[in-house]
Amino acid sequence: MKLTLARTAGFCMGVRRAVDMVLDASNRTDGPVYTYGPLIHNSQVLDILKNKDITILQHFPEKGTGTVLIRAHGVPPNEKKQLILSGFSVIDATCPRVIKVQTIIHKYAQSGYATLILGDADHAEVKGLMGYTQDNGHVVQNINELKDLPEYPKAIMVAQTTQNLDLFFKASEYIESKLAHYLIFNTICDSTSKRQAEVKDIAKESDAVVVVGGKNSGNTQRLTQVVRQQGIPAYHIETEDDLPVEEFRSYQRVGITAGASTPNWIINRVCQRLEALSSKQRGFVPKIGQAIQQTLLLTNLFVGFGAGCLAFACMCMQGIQPIFQQVMMAFLYVLSMHTLNNYISRKAERYNFPYRAAFYEKFRIPLLIMAFSAGLSGLFLAYFQGKVAFVVLLTMSVLGMAYKVKIFPPGISFLYNIQKIQDIPGSKTILIAIAWGVVTSILPCIAANGYITVSAIFVFMWSMGLVFTRSAFFDLLDMQGNRIVGQETLPGLLGEKTTMQLLRFLSIILFLCGPTFFFFGLTHVVSVFVSISAIIFFYFLKIYEKKRMLSGARLHFFVESQFVICGIMAWIPWWLIRNL
Repeated sequence: MKLTLARTAGFCMGVRRAVDMVLDASNRTDGPVYTYGPLIHNSQVLDILKNKDITILQHFPEKGTGTVLIRAHGVPPNEKKQLILSGFSVIDATCPRVIKVQTIIHKYAQSGYATLILGDADHAEVKGLMGYTQDNGHVVQNINELKDLPEYPKAIMVAQTTQNLDLFFKASEYIESKLAHYLIFNTICDSTSKRQAEVKDIAKESDAVVVVGGKNSGNTQRLTQVVRQQGIPAYHIETEDDLPVEEFRSYQRVGITAGASTPNWIINRVCQRLEALSSKQRGFVPKIGQAIQQTLLLTNLFVGFGAGCLAFACMCMQGIQPIFQQVMMAFLYVLSMHTLNNYISRKAERYNFPYRAAFYEKFRIPLLIMAFSAGLSGLFLAYFQGKVAFVVLLTMSVLGMAYKVKIFPPGISFLYNIQKIQDIPGSKTILIAIAWGVVTSILPCIAANGYITVSAIFVFMWSMGLVFTRSAFFDLLDMQGNRIVGQETLPGLLGEKTTMQLLRFLSIILFLCGPTFFFFGLTHVVSVFVSISAIIFFYFLKIYEKKRMLSGARLHFFVESQFVICGIMAWIPWWLIRNL
């Protein structure tokens, strides 16, 4: 089964903005936090907000306390005013695209224009827009309702921002031909337009299309309509459990899209369920191969193996004869720390990587035994490499385990409520990169030379940069889940677009570092070959941006493979130089 994921699937800008604003308010405000009406049309997101004590305010109290967030759909102006008069601290999370429509309606309503709104009368956005029409607004849902309206001396037509584009064009054609004095404003969000256009193209190349989103989500319902208009079966589901598995066994090409209120983790779960179904349709050997791949990833054995390969590459880059104990130290340390970190972070993993969260719940005892055994074994090897190596590895191990432990006393003003290392924004990405850099380049140098060389410093920076791109990319994938549990990662600070630009830039720099370091005599010629792995990662980013690769085990395997590639690209020239 070939799966095609729409590039436009998932949160639109307005929904992402509203969710971020309410999560920020919850994490930074001591008092109660409310949303005025359901924040978005997605029951799973609303359940999560409820678990974070963010409740829905349905009616105006005479006197209110706390913070109220106006949802992305917007509200009538008199209701916003009433919230403020009630005593609430009001945060307006109305989508900027909706605000634009409100502004147009308000401007022309003041000049006596009637307002025609092409949309669903019961939709929250339309109800909010009607509040700006000065009692001279009319909602039409189709061409017939438009024809039934009396002719107004002057009027404007706008559309609900998630309206069907084809319907809007038909309504516009009717007005231009019959009511030419009316003003027409295309207020359909460009995100909606692109989403509908893309799913139309996907439907033409698919046997069926899965549309993921809330049952009450208007834009998701319209995506389903667009697919069915192409004569293709469309399955509107809320979660992966709604998939009719038996029906999908006969499909060879399946498209996947999602509404503007659907978070990434739900899309990922649907993709993973379909990938699992696809793997069951394969032969025995591919099934075994996928099972081995998933086991290596879920147990972090592949991550640890990648760290060992990177340590081997870093030693070759420094011109150091590779030391097996150093390779094993890197493998054991990374295996231990990543397993413990994944176990502690399993709450966020329920959103980011549900299969891994379930795996850790089921096998937590064997995994914890493996993690502590690997950590102790790594320290045992470090002890025989010298006191410095032992102390450094012990310190990093303690800091790694203390990452989510409260170590800073509360009430220290300059820390801004930071009590754990985890609370420091972006700390996870940077600290992982530093730890990998030390264990793969600095410790081997000390073991071989007794001190840190200039070459080791440059190789450390290169290794740290490579691991940084890996960690930041995974943080990018996990951004929504991390925000829900209150963890500020680098992509959360910089934004998705800026983070992706940074990763592309770093990949190019890391690729250029290899030949540059060698040219100036800072590293061994092996560095020229090893740096190729960075440009491979750059190419991978381009593929991911085009959404040609679905999230899940396959994507994680490709990302972690860059370290194995480093080891291979180091071993080939190292062996040739030594043996030819």
